[in-house]
Formats: sequence, C-alpha cells, structure tokens
Amino acid sequence: MKVLLLGRTGVGKSATGNTILGKKKFASKASKNSVTMSCAKAKGEVAGRKMSVVDTPGLFNTKLSKDDLIKKITECVSLCAPGPHAFLVLLQVGRFTQEEQETLNIIQEVFGPESTRYTMVLFTHGDVLEKSVDQYLSGNKSLNEFVKKCQGRYHVFNNKDVSNRTQVTDLLNKIEEMIRKNGGGHYTNEMFMKAKKALDPLWTPRNQNFSLVRFWSE
Repeated sequence: MKVLLLGRTGVGKSATGNTILGKKKFASKASKNSVTMSCAKAKGEVAGRKMSVVDTPGLFNTKLSKDDLIKKITECVSLCAPGPHAFLVLLQVGRFTQEEQETLNIIQEVFGPESTRYTMVLFTHGDVLEKSVDQYLSGNKSLNEFVKKCQGRYHVFNNKDVSNRTQVTDLLNKIEEMIRKNGGGHYTNEMFMKAKKALDPLWTPRNQNFSLVRFWSE
C-alpha cells in the first residue's frame, strides 16, 4: 500500500507518517516552518500490511516559490512508483482559512479531477474536535464540497495519542475499501499527464517513454 501525504506547512504530515508506521521515521516538530524541505519516504509493516508512506514539503512553505513547491510536491509521486494508492490530504481541525482552500485547489490542479477517486481527507488534531465531523463539515461549505468530491471519505487522527493503534487500523481499512472500489488500482501516469495537459495545453513529454518515475526532470 503506497500513501502520499499532502497538506500545508504545520498541519502534521510528518507526525502522521510516524503515527501510521508506529515509529519515528520522519523529522517532526511543532513549527510554522516546514520541517520537510524535500520528499521523504519510509516503509514498514503495519497491522500485517506492507506500507510505503511519502512525506511532502508543506504547501505554502514561504521558503519556496509556488512553482518550485508544486514541482517538489509532484516529484514525490515518483517515490510511489508506479503510482500512489491513496492521497491523504491533511487538514487541521478547527482551522480552515483561505490558505487551506488554496491547498485543496492546488492539489486538484496538479493531480487532476480523477485524483479524487484516490483521495481521503485526514483531519489532524482530533483531540480538539468538540463536535462530530459531520457537524464540523456542515459549517464549512467549501470543505464539505471537497469531501463530497472524495466520495465522503475522511478520517480523524490524534497524533498526540500515538499508542492508539485503533485509529491507524481504521484508517488503513478505509484506504483498503477505497482501493477495492478502484478495482485494486492506483493513480496512474496517464491521469497525471491529463492533469498536466489541462494546466498547460502546450506541454508535451519529450519522449514516448514518459513515466511518473522520470518526468520530473522535464
């Protein structure tokens, strides 16, 4: 199972990767600045499943231009070759600002509308959630619409309670159900090329053997 973590700086991607794997594989600390400046991959066996988790630089990292940031984010997909089974879009409970909305827009633009078939929203800081997720979503139209695009898939994580493996097992069960609905498949090179073409109609790969593993130098 190959999983790609996406989200803006400070939302807890690295901590989430560590919680999923049950080990400190990624550098993580409470900070407004991104700890992860480049893609990082870690593997492990979780609840009998072989896992690959890829951590990405934070969206809206002020040390990177938007173009460089998008390039780094898309580079990370090559670490999930031939493609990720799941995009986990991390959002912090109680904080949905214009930057969070822009994060969702960027993800959809970079990976295309078909990526929502492989996407689940993962709410972090679940310990501060004072109402049900459905109530939380009903209070934010834009966020609710994005979750609907992901066929209603979401999960809540509390990275402070790393000993709670039930939250991890439940997440993996939801991902496996998503994979089953996708016929066991993953996000593909063709889907990315279609999204890239939509962003830039003049863009074409330089050779016929273009693949997610090699395209990032284009």
